[in-house]
Amino acid sequence: MTIQTKALLVHFLTATGAVFAMLAMLAAVDLNWSMMFVWLVVAFFVDGIDGPLARRYDTQTNAPIFDGVLLDLIIDYLTYVFVPAFALFKSGLLPGWTGWFAIIVITFTSAMYFADNRMKTKDYSFSGFPGCWNMLILVMFALKPDFWVIVALVAVLSAAMFFPVRFVHPVRTQRWRTVTLPMAIAWTLFAGWAAWVNFDPASWAHYGLMITSIYLLGAGAAQQIMYGKDG
Repeated sequence: MTIQTKALLVHFLTATGAVFAMLAMLAAVDLNWSMMFVWLVVAFFVDGIDGPLARRYDTQTNAPIFDGVLLDLIIDYLTYVFVPAFALFKSGLLPGWTGWFAIIVITFTSAMYFADNRMKTKDYSFSGFPGCWNMLILVMFALKPDFWVIVALVAVLSAAMFFPVRFVHPVRTQRWRTVTLPMAIAWTLFAGWAAWVNFDPASWAHYGLMITSIYLLGAGAAQQIMYGKDG
């Protein structure tokens, strides 16, 4: 198999995320939340491996007919933002106007953030909250906090997209990667587990989700405090 073929197959792998997004959306329309999140976790896993493969086989050089960055952003918007926002709106976790507030704020701010050329820092971290609503909303489904907690998190994280607060990329941010990457893998496993057992509150997956989510949300800011904004 030529390297050009391998590079093309990486694009095909990335594009499967669109299929998983559609399967997740169909499950969401049926209010089958556990299956929806299973498909979103599968898409999250694909998103985690296609980038390293794209760099390994240099898709920009060996399969330039497709724009891998654009393809990835389209699928990320579907799986990180659009489907999870719909699920939050239909879940019953946010009554009345709060559901409309969340779905409008999440989709609008995320669209602007995904088009922002300043979203990546020199160390390949994210500048601002990277729109990982799939992760946040899955945790909300698992923990079912008071609706004011969810509204506050949506407001704060939407604003945080446009402030110079750093969030680590689990694969590309080199500093603490020996901890961050296993944490991201653990989050994926805990998320799949929680969804598979239909967010049973007795599941130990909930504790794993809380620990890994807190780390992934706070690691970038901790690095800024410890090493400075350019560190």
